[in-house]
Amino acid sequence: MSIFNDTKIAFADKSTQQLEKAKWMFTMIQYPSLTGIGIDALNFTIKNNFPFVENIVKNTLFEQFCGGVSREESSKVVQQMYKHHIGSIFDYAIEGKEDETTFDITCEEIKQNIKFAEGNPAIPFVVFKPTGFGRLYLYTEIQKNKELTNSEKQEWEKVKQRYLEVCQLAYEKNVIIMVDAEESWMQSAVDDLVNEMMEKFNKEKAIVWNTIQMYRTGRIAYLEADLKKAQEKNYFLGYKFVRGAYMEKERARAKELNYPDPIQPNKQATDDNYDAAVEFVLNHLDKIASFFGTHNEKSTELAMDKMKSKNLSNDDYRIHFGQLYGMSDNITYYLGNQKYNASKYLPYGPVKDVVPYLTRRAQENTSVAGQTGRELGLLKKEIERRKNLR
Repeated sequence: MSIFNDTKIAFADKSTQQLEKAKWMFTMIQYPSLTGIGIDALNFTIKNNFPFVENIVKNTLFEQFCGGVSREESSKVVQQMYKHHIGSIFDYAIEGKEDETTFDITCEEIKQNIKFAEGNPAIPFVVFKPTGFGRLYLYTEIQKNKELTNSEKQEWEKVKQRYLEVCQLAYEKNVIIMVDAEESWMQSAVDDLVNEMMEKFNKEKAIVWNTIQMYRTGRIAYLEADLKKAQEKNYFLGYKFVRGAYMEKERARAKELNYPDPIQPNKQATDDNYDAAVEFVLNHLDKIASFFGTHNEKSTELAMDKMKSKNLSNDDYRIHFGQLYGMSDNITYYLGNQKYNASKYLPYGPVKDVVPYLTRRAQENTSVAGQTGRELGLLKKEIERRKNLR
């Protein structure tokens, strides 16, 4: 029996009405065809400013997966979760915009998040997406070592300046800044930038952290090379480990452009790769701090067991766990209950602008084997438990 099955702990913050609403929503999400139709309809109605749709979204998907429309509104959720020893990672969840004005606004928002997180144990990390600071196309051209036009060179300098400004501020405020991972055809350009920031700002400890997608091939070799460089140049490494979220897109592009598939051949290989990363970092805690971002119960328990075998305290500052807000509360709240360093990714932003993020969440729940079924089973179990208490 899983150690993560205590629904009383898992849903301590949720009213029965909220559980019933979540049950309805995950019931809808479990049907891929229905989800696809719903997403298409949602994107169309939001794009065309249909009346009342925004309110419907706010009271359903948004309420389930987001903290609020602003950092301040989300603070209520932050304080509530922190009562259960669960931190919040502010995620300014604006996606799909590619103009310089939006990039500058996003950069400023991340800086404000860093200032907000300073000295606040309820917000252990701040995060940003690389495509929040620059165009995907530009990263791709850099990765391919293409000759840039003068205007593209200026654009890239602005991207680098945004990274520098937020990492510098994070260093000054002693706040960990994590950089999310994206598609493989731009990720190396991101990695190079992040490694440059690590070398500059991680001399005393890991302030700048990268994200490693373990569904990709070659990641352990990448970690080994990173560690060797960090040892030679005497700086610390910080990593968030995830399985990955772009599998179908990655496979389709590799097939279309006829290059080797960058994704592990099957789920078992991905799981083995993730667990190998757990082993790797726990054997190099002198140089590496880690955040295990996973909804997989087995990988989470494996990391906990490894910590125990090394006589590490549950709240060792170098080891963190995290899940997305609105999902896998059974894992996060159990970890918080046992005083591990547990956090939730807490997206926020104007409802209309967050729709691309929300549709991605819905699609991922549909495509990840067993995820929606597990959420539904836990919700039903807790609703039934509460009924029996009456």
